[in-house]
Amino acid sequence: MLYAGVLPVLDMYESIDRLQKPVIASVNGYAVGGGNVLQMVCDITISADTAMFRQVGPMVGSFDAGYGTWYLEDLVGKKRAKEIWYRNPKISPQEALEMGLINKVVPAGDLRSATQTMALEIADRGSVALAAIKSAFNARHGGVSGLSRMAHDVLLRSYLETDEHNELATSFADRRKPDASRFGH
Repeated sequence: MLYAGVLPVLDMYESIDRLQKPVIASVNGYAVGGGNVLQMVCDITISADTAMFRQVGPMVGSFDAGYGTWYLEDLVGKKRAKEIWYRNPKISPQEALEMGLINKVVPAGDLRSATQTMALEIADRGSVALAAIKSAFNARHGGVSGLSRMAHDVLLRSYLETDEHNELATSFADRRKPDASRFGH
């Protein structure tokens, strides 16, 4: 449901999760509150050495009991995630890197080129494999929906191209018993 004046933040997080390509966050300033959750939802985060990370919800009368808690716990562990949410400390890029909140810290002047270099490196990988890996990571958070998405994508990308699928579909259409020797039995 959309409310006037409210951004569709959950839709954005879900879109990043569902996008079959890796998403890289490039943080050049403050990643606070929803901005920090946004970088957590991205697959990889590269930060300028001048950035800062923080969760402020309880300080300002807000909270994120969904993506912001689940993803933070996955990244830094339960005890540290609780401390971040309860105390709301400012976290330097180096601290964020050491605790697993982000992937890489670079000098501020190198942020754009470092992000582009990583993106191009990833782009050289197999897109089907990357999409399947991303689906596998997201299946855990997506419950039956995430697992179904992963299975659906694997089905469409690979199984429908196999000899097994072709023989089973053809034998069904021909109203005959499938020849299992055609697919490895």
